[in-house]
Amino acid sequence: MRRAIAALPAAVTACCILALLVHGPLPQPADYHAFADTADFLRIGRGRDVLSNLGFALAGLWGMARLWPQRRHPAIASGFTGYTLLLLGLVLTAAGSAYYHLAPDNDRLLLDRLPIALACAGLLAGVWAETGLPRPYALPLAGGLAAYAVASVFWWYGTERAGAGDLRPYILLQILPILLIPLRQAIYGSPAADRLSFGLALGLYVLAKLAEIYDAPLLGLSAGLLSGHSLKHLLATAAAALIVGRLVHRTRSPA
Repeated sequence: MRRAIAALPAAVTACCILALLVHGPLPQPADYHAFADTADFLRIGRGRDVLSNLGFALAGLWGMARLWPQRRHPAIASGFTGYTLLLLGLVLTAAGSAYYHLAPDNDRLLLDRLPIALACAGLLAGVWAETGLPRPYALPLAGGLAAYAVASVFWWYGTERAGAGDLRPYILLQILPILLIPLRQAIYGSPAADRLSFGLALGLYVLAKLAEIYDAPLLGLSAGLLSGHSLKHLLATAAAALIVGRLVHRTRSPA
């Protein structure tokens, strides 16, 4: 019975891969770059979509400043390689996404999606390393997931340039943390506070993706103050801050 339960994450991953293979290529919508809020803000073109990325950098830098000195603390040491990748991804996401939103196109989107993919890979690697993975495998796992993250974005970019864009590998990397992190934490008995914080963070990320879908309607509902895409950035920042905050809190206990 225990073996069957431990195999659930692999089974879920296999089902996701199979579903995407059966579905076939997932192209990027033709109007993807047509964001609702094109107004200047603080003399910056598309300023709200640009500046709402600042929180990613703040969350990432906060995590680096507080966690790096504690990297050997037993509460975070096993997953630290993955979490370092997450924090680096957050900082780079702030820069890449801000650059993209100044003048949205596929070339700039490449620099937006690469760090997002790395952050997803890092989060998954960090939790995986803490839940049943032998410690010597933590670095190879993080490296392998990082390589997959980069490859998934370049797969999209290459197929897009060839006229038949395919987001499936990139979307898989967005889906798996949402499914596998709560599952692995439940199977391996992660502390309730971890499961609550990470679960809330993943829930906020799902809300962020929904806000992205309703970009224009949310801009209208807010009388032009906040588009769905800007709200996406803020919700995703809150998700990142929850995770970083939980990791920081862990290190407050004696080593």
